[in-house]
Amino acid sequence: MTSDTRPPRLTKRDLARLITGIENGDLNALRTLHEWYGHAGGAHIIGVTGAPGSGKSTLIAALTRLARSRGQTVAIVSVDPSSPFTGGAILGDRIRMRELFEDDGVFIRSMANRGALGGIARSTADIVTALDAAGYDLVFIETVGAGQAEVEVAHVAETVIVVEAPGLGDDVQAIKAGILEIADILVVNKADREGAERAVSTLQAALELAVPSAGAAGHHGYGALHRVESPAMAPPDWRIPILKTIATEGDGVAAVLDAIARHRQYLEQGAGARRRAQRLEHEVTLRLRDLLLKRAMQQIGPTRYHTLIEACVARKLHPQEAAQELLNALVRDDGHAPAE
Repeated sequence: MTSDTRPPRLTKRDLARLITGIENGDLNALRTLHEWYGHAGGAHIIGVTGAPGSGKSTLIAALTRLARSRGQTVAIVSVDPSSPFTGGAILGDRIRMRELFEDDGVFIRSMANRGALGGIARSTADIVTALDAAGYDLVFIETVGAGQAEVEVAHVAETVIVVEAPGLGDDVQAIKAGILEIADILVVNKADREGAERAVSTLQAALELAVPSAGAAGHHGYGALHRVESPAMAPPDWRIPILKTIATEGDGVAAVLDAIARHRQYLEQGAGARRRAQRLEHEVTLRLRDLLLKRAMQQIGPTRYHTLIEACVARKLHPQEAAQELLNALVRDDGHAPAE
């Protein structure tokens, strides 16, 4: 049941503390998040992904400055790769956006992906919910930047921007399966470089070749419970724009921000409700998986668990059999017969 407790006007410091608590699984922070959940939904959540060096941070900073000039408040969640030594975030994005920190209408948070795959961290969705409930108009999520595998942001964001740049590799990079499928807006940044027009042409050709299919929206092998509506499957009234920018100069940035607004209007006409249901189904299923795993680990205990792993290493037990043993521990605890 959702609480009627409305989010107070928090200082940036207090909001940062709340987010730290959410990341660390602090019970008080999670309780606050649950109380706020019913008051989220007013922000527009924008995912920005693409290969390293494409200029995602610079583009987000330019979009933020323009949005602020239009009177909108902005929160930015930059997911950085975890340090191999401390496990914390390497704060490159915060350094690149440092001129925005003094703006009271901008909140910036870097977070470590903590080994999570797909370009975002496990707690990203909860942090975005907190920022949404706190009253920010736009929330940008910048992915780690590991390339075409970063499709998980589509399960959190409402509008996904895929950023390309000329000179980062062969043209095939732009049309690899996965990352292009989740794009609502395509941006060729650093458009003053040689090869920018070729990058636009390659992306246009890839969009024209995209054929709607029953499997086009599936990612990560999660199956039917984890579908994201691929733009290739979207109704024809939304045409994915390919926009050129020079983010360092601000060139083309207004066209991107306008495209974000147009896509939000498109979602509000009906597509948004479908996507929201798919995203929440995905999130509930992931959380159920985590809870079942945690409970199974508690039931079986660390000694038996490591025994199962050692049996797999020795090839005396197939990993499927080890997983079934974990499941059986849950089933026995519930008093039902183990599944075969």
